[in-house]
Amino acid sequence: MSETITLTETRERMPWRAVAAGCAAMLVGIGLARFAYTPLIPAVVDAGWFAPAAALYLGAANLLGYLAGAMAGNRLSGRFGAVPVLRWSMAASAVSLLVCAEPLGFLWVFVWRLVAGIAGGALMVVAAPTALARVPQGRRGLAGGLIFTGVGLGIAVSGTLVPMLLQVGLAQTWLALGGLCSVLTVLVWRWWPQSGAPRRVGGARVASGGAMIALLAVYGLIAAGLVPHMVLLVDFVVRGLERSFALGAAVWIALGIGAVCGPTLAGRLADRIGFAAGLRLYLVVVGLAVVALAVGAGEIGLFVSAVVGGASIPGVVPLVLGRVHDLVEDPSARLGTWGRATMAFAVGQAAGAYGFSALYDRVGSYPLIFALAAGLMALALAIDLVWVRRPTP
Repeated sequence: MSETITLTETRERMPWRAVAAGCAAMLVGIGLARFAYTPLIPAVVDAGWFAPAAALYLGAANLLGYLAGAMAGNRLSGRFGAVPVLRWSMAASAVSLLVCAEPLGFLWVFVWRLVAGIAGGALMVVAAPTALARVPQGRRGLAGGLIFTGVGLGIAVSGTLVPMLLQVGLAQTWLALGGLCSVLTVLVWRWWPQSGAPRRVGGARVASGGAMIALLAVYGLIAAGLVPHMVLLVDFVVRGLERSFALGAAVWIALGIGAVCGPTLAGRLADRIGFAAGLRLYLVVVGLAVVALAVGAGEIGLFVSAVVGGASIPGVVPLVLGRVHDLVEDPSARLGTWGRATMAFAVGQAAGAYGFSALYDRVGSYPLIFALAAGLMALALAIDLVWVRRPTP
């Protein structure tokens, strides 16, 4: 009986449309507009659109744009309002996929991959606070997990659809992905809470202090260490291991399955052992998953690493968001601090993407790249253990 009452109360209190809009924003701006490009890299190279190194740099362009979007998201929200920024960022993500169906040269695709990154960064900063504004405090863990599940859904959808769509044609694949993003954008256009994240003048406060700075460094290192799974995994399977594109797509689907489950599992783990212990356990497990790729753990190890890596990509977000709440006691400073954390993640992603792309262009060694990524996870764990301890006033 009590369980029935609890479920009823949850349905009444949870603003499901706002949560669904947040999930759709993550699916469009991150799950599809960014991650659908990863399984496309071998096809883009095989079709002669771009050389291998150029194709990897196009993947990095999205991460560079993500940094710009993360930096601008709060300011744009403060000037124009959160809901217009969210709507037009989703629309820009859809357009960026549609126009890439016509290969008008490296610069053309680079610009639109950059636009997709800017939109995705803005969505990451603005969507969750806006959607969570009406969620009761006791339900924000569940709601946050559901919102960031959109990233994993996008990865799983792209891993399933891209191989089938490529049988029709590469241009048609871009158009189909852009069409799906367009439909989702229109569907949730009016679902955003109009009284969500307030408009701010002059920007939000940002917490400072050694513990907070260390956490930002940890988040940035994690972002760089995740780049091989996010950008290079399918190309590593297809060209690095000389396996079939079907196997590469299957590995990407496994990563997507992990990404769908990651945020919810991370949230439940944090509820049991705390956000600090949860983040440290996360770093150990993800570091081992990256090591498995570096040492060549075989096909089973490849799939296990893909699932763990997929779970870790969106799974780290609620963990770090929870750590921000642990470390920052002033509620008015949390939003600005979360924006700064998103920027740190974006910096780590962009640096890792360009650094690893340049390294591969020079030495052509995937095992070396994965070994370095594992080292970044180990460094992040060391910093967290030593410096991320005390609350920030």
